[in-house]
Amino acid sequence: MSDTTTELEAAAFRRLLQHLNTRADVQNIDLMILAGFCRNCLSDWYREAAEERGIAMSKDEAREHVYGEPFAQWKAKHQKDATPEQLAAFDATKKNHP
Repeated sequence: MSDTTTELEAAAFRRLLQHLNTRADVQNIDLMILAGFCRNCLSDWYREAAEERGIAMSKDEAREHVYGEPFAQWKAKHQKDATPEQLAAFDATKKNHP
């Protein structure tokens, strides 16, 4: 992979994080239902990429990078309890999640 490709992919990832941070109204469960991934998935993938390169990173550190603040703070400010409808939709789509 060329340096340019890596730079473009990194820029796109930063833009995705920026977009998700401006759309805190979109709940993780909604992302999971519609796209099969959420902010937590992104943070897991980020941590796994770091570990593949020999960089130790905790789950909390990765989540803070993705959420732009400690996860507990983000959750207290933005996360709502899932509705019964959301839970049912999530269960129906679980087989499609990585």
